[in-house]
Amino acid sequence: MPSPGAPRWAARPVSGRLPDFPWDALVPMGDRARAHPDGIVDLSVGTPVDPTPAVVRQALADASDSPGYPLTIGTPALRASIVGWLERRAGAVGLEPRQVLPSVGSKELIAGLATHLGLGPGDLVVAPRLAYPTYTVGAALAGARVVAADALTSLGPESPTLVWINSPSNPTGQVLPVEHLRKVVAWCRERGALLVSDECYLESGWDAEPVSVLHPDVCDGDVTGILTVHSLSKRSNLAGYRCAFVAGDPTVVAELTAVRKNLGLMLPGPMQVAMAAALDDDAHVAEQRERYAARRTALRDALLGAGFTVDHSQGALYLWATRDEPCWDTVAWLADRGILVAPGDFYGTAGTRHVRVAITATDERVGAAVARLGRPA
Repeated sequence: MPSPGAPRWAARPVSGRLPDFPWDALVPMGDRARAHPDGIVDLSVGTPVDPTPAVVRQALADASDSPGYPLTIGTPALRASIVGWLERRAGAVGLEPRQVLPSVGSKELIAGLATHLGLGPGDLVVAPRLAYPTYTVGAALAGARVVAADALTSLGPESPTLVWINSPSNPTGQVLPVEHLRKVVAWCRERGALLVSDECYLESGWDAEPVSVLHPDVCDGDVTGILTVHSLSKRSNLAGYRCAFVAGDPTVVAELTAVRKNLGLMLPGPMQVAMAAALDDDAHVAEQRERYAARRTALRDALLGAGFTVDHSQGALYLWATRDEPCWDTVAWLADRGILVAPGDFYGTAGTRHVRVAITATDERVGAAVARLGRPA
């Protein structure tokens, strides 16, 4: 109970429902890695480091005179660009502008989705066993129950309200095949669950070709009960712009739009113009993909040469690596070489013997990491 005279809100802080912010625990290892004579190679968070494309920066500059309030639903031009990209790059067919909605980054959308759809203590949310922590954070914020499961059949007779999937996966890079995705869609429809597919790395397939749940091969052209979430942070080096969107079932998108209009959740007008420019241009994505492919190959070969095993990692911008030891021992081993990575247990108890290695550092820093991994201890 709060002390006498304490504010009433102090008796029920929202932060008490949420897990500890995992990255705070990595700070000491970051300090350890920075002590390296040649400085740190930060492969932990996976933040983009390459320039924002010129076509996007020019679009932002041209739209900088923006005195009026932006539209929550996005400008007609932006929604047309989103639909065009989904048709061109995700293979979706028959989508209409009313089926898409921009958001201020994908993390904000994911964290608020359960709350905005009215989920609460009586609802069950399912997330992958190894997953982006924000799926759980969003469910906890709404007061819903969370179960980590990869095989939905393991849930028995339970009927979730919301099911998250993520392909290519963060952290593992696993790419789910069409046959698996079809079974997930069918199972969710049978149970009446909303399926939300986080496809932020859809254009980052390496050893397998990622497929969207909006593709007819997966959903048979029917997006009822299905949403996808996409981000431009990695594909276009726009993490600082906070440009993302959700697409799919028009009824669910309409509900999200109605709620978000009341909350004032709107992507700034200049960012909407920049986002459309990024979605309309495929050339910069191809160039960035080549950069990441080279860095991935260099880091993967160096890790294998240093005795690591790399599991899954068919897509996304991470290598899921292990030395078959507790993940924090591996984090420490790499930190002593000036390399900072993320411990696998940040993403679930199934990750306690792996680390996540991002491939988003500069060529120079990747080269430094490769050299350090090649040296004897």
